[in-house]
Amino acid sequence: MSDEKNTRPRIDSHFKVALDDAERCIRRLEDVKDYDDDVSQDTLAVTAKTKLRMPTLTTPIVPSISLSSSYELRGKVEDYQEFSKNGYIYGRYGNHSCDNASHAINILEGGIGALVFSTGMSAITTTVLALIKTGDHVIAPDPVFGGTYKFFNSMLMDFGVETTFVPAGDIEAYRKAIKPNTKIFYGETPTNPTLTLLDLKAFADVAKSVPGAISMCDSTFATPYLQDTLGLGVDISFQSCSKYLGGHGDLLGGSMCTKDPELYLFLTEYQRQIGNTMGPFTASILLRGIRTLPLRMEKHSSNALKIAQYLETHPKVARVKYPGLKSHPQYDVAASQMKKGFGGMVIFEMKGGLEAGRIVMENIKLILMATSLGGTESLMEHPASMTHGPSVMTKEEREAGGISDGMIRFSVGVEDPADLIRDLEQALAKA
Repeated sequence: MSDEKNTRPRIDSHFKVALDDAERCIRRLEDVKDYDDDVSQDTLAVTAKTKLRMPTLTTPIVPSISLSSSYELRGKVEDYQEFSKNGYIYGRYGNHSCDNASHAINILEGGIGALVFSTGMSAITTTVLALIKTGDHVIAPDPVFGGTYKFFNSMLMDFGVETTFVPAGDIEAYRKAIKPNTKIFYGETPTNPTLTLLDLKAFADVAKSVPGAISMCDSTFATPYLQDTLGLGVDISFQSCSKYLGGHGDLLGGSMCTKDPELYLFLTEYQRQIGNTMGPFTASILLRGIRTLPLRMEKHSSNALKIAQYLETHPKVARVKYPGLKSHPQYDVAASQMKKGFGGMVIFEMKGGLEAGRIVMENIKLILMATSLGGTESLMEHPASMTHGPSVMTKEEREAGGISDGMIRFSVGVEDPADLIRDLEQALAKA
């Protein structure tokens, strides 16, 4: 009996693995360091890390998250600048996760390079502050995203920079607002929240007529999938990556992209020193969102068109604005520069004004009352009370920009449009 125990194999299982040459077949991990025999466990706990296996023959399909804030430099001290340019030295100066996200955005935008930032507003503010100085003049649209309006209307004043607001989409108004010190032509299309369209080629041409001036446009509502901002001649394109590029309401981020190598190099160095960068984990989930951008934008666009067509026929709705409706006053502009769809944003105005707008907002069930936009779930907001409310602008300023008390902004998600229409129907019935 004892002899049988002595001959019983240590591993006896129906799951068969060839164990005859285990010493050779086991997967051995090699450390990046060549430790001496006397190294302590204290040191090993701090420093042990394995080499990437067969890096030239196998690579991860989904890029790994690069969390390291600093990088070991293998080479000569005098090679530091080369490491900085073509490799990685410190997280604020770049890492592989952010490079993957910015590369994908740049490919979509058609630029020479893109930068990713902690938020959409940080992309705008960092870029503008990098390119202006005291005594300069900016021309911007009215209306415009609420945070951008605050930045131009009040914060830039502290730097001795003047901003002239012109009616959104009015090219001639931009032309008439030019001064000898005009430095930045700022645009937004479709405009937040009124969905006014800006003819990007004409806008870029006006900016080019002013020596040293720079044109820039927030293209968040259209995304680079639907609108070729740089291809139409604009110098800089912004995206709030928190919106459609991320696409799932789970990140904050922004991007800047340009075709101009001098602008790109200058802004890269400026961003590094200001330190307004995106984190690697955010960059990784942003890249994941970008992977499905075409699919989502097609669904957002088709759903939004159905919603807009439904709202146009509703007796309690005074006006509907959507770039894909032929009733949109700038439909021809939308059709010429939004080639693959018209996006997921719809606005409509209630005949009952402010009170009717509030009733609708407070009675939606499937659709969520929330700020932001561009995610898979449908969101609705009341600009006069929320994003462009009293904390951002006065009633007179809102009315001058075409933001009425009864206006509702609808970020149409990717749900079944029939379900969204039923939810609208029951909320509108109460208004």
